[in-house]
Amino acid sequence: MIDKDVKKKIDQVQVRKVAKLARLELDEREVAEFAGQLSAILGYVEKMDELDTEGVEPLAHCLPISNVLREDRAGESLGTEAALANAPQRDGDFFKVPKILDGGGGA
Repeated sequence: MIDKDVKKKIDQVQVRKVAKLARLELDEREVAEFAGQLSAILGYVEKMDELDTEGVEPLAHCLPISNVLREDRAGESLGTEAALANAPQRDGDFFKVPKILDGGGGA
């Protein structure tokens, strides 16, 4: 449980550190803006800690869904012409793609 007396804030130093790790270039206005926004998010999470969740089971999903996948069965497939209709290039009944290996034997 989070100590109610400790108010965690994201300061500009932490924003700069995370931005550097993510290789983001932020100007001073953005650093200040993100520090405020992230601190507000932490404040909201701290507020949720005030809820009494004793006896509440964790949920994997908010709805009582057991299986949302359709039955796996064979159906009609696309014909060759339909499958290749939007191909940028084709070679007869096949997709034609650019050569990516130089044949030199190395990877």
